Amino acid sequence: MNPYPKSNPLIILFLCIAGYASAQQFNSDSYLSKPHGMITIIPTVGERNSMLMNTFSLFSRWEFTIAAYLYNNDADPKTDDGYSTSLFVKYMIYENKKKTGGFAVKGGTGMFPGTLEKEERERDAFQTYWMNTPVTLPFLDNKLQVDLMPGSSLTRNYRDTHKDAVAFTYSGRVAWYIDSKWSAVGEIFGSEGKTRSAPEYKIGPRWEPSQYAVFAVTYGQEFSTSYGAGFEVGVMLFTPAFAQLSFKRKAEK
Repeated sequence: MNPYPKSNPLIILFLCIAGYASAQQFNSDSYLSKPHGMITIIPTVGERNSMLMNTFSLFSRWEFTIAAYLYNNDADPKTDDGYSTSLFVKYMIYENKKKTGGFAVKGGTGMFPGTLEKEERERDAFQTYWMNTPVTLPFLDNKLQVDLMPGSSLTRNYRDTHKDAVAFTYSGRVAWYIDSKWSAVGEIFGSEGKTRSAPEYKIGPRWEPSQYAVFAVTYGQEFSTSYGAGFEVGVMLFTPAFAQLSFKRKAEK
């Protein structure tokens, strides 16, 4: 028996008024790169998969990320059903004068859970190379933020066929800031092509109690079936900006 309930139209409606978040357990991302020198630690525990993601902002405008995903397809917390990893980089290309919007480019290997069908998640995830472009658009004096992330992927030796498979990946997220600490977040994501995955949504509240931690609770589901991410709890922990490297040479005294 599948542990996840069927989609609720009220949840889909809520998606239209949801809010902003950085990576965390969301597939979508904003244009923003973390401050130069900051390290971000992102553990997430969920019904379908758990995640540990580390992001290193070693250079100005650049982020380097390594992530590991542990799957739990049978809903039994005492067992696991495989794992996958992901390595990628992000570069912030443009930021507006108010620092409320812009766009970036990301690329790497290893796919986010939900962008490959479950039969291929452990086998083909690290054989997949991808690139996307996060774009952030602010509205209503930055009370409402929209993130769009179109992209593409290439999977080598797809399903052990010795052939490559290409897909278009998409992700969209909206965020509504309730106040300075609380926001409501929602997104839709998936992929189309040879490695098609069913469209999914995620919704949930996000709490920012300080500059060093952000908490989120989400519920995710596929639109066409009763299988999805289920409930997830995640936190983003930020270090002071101490891990700084630079491409520029210091001026000689």
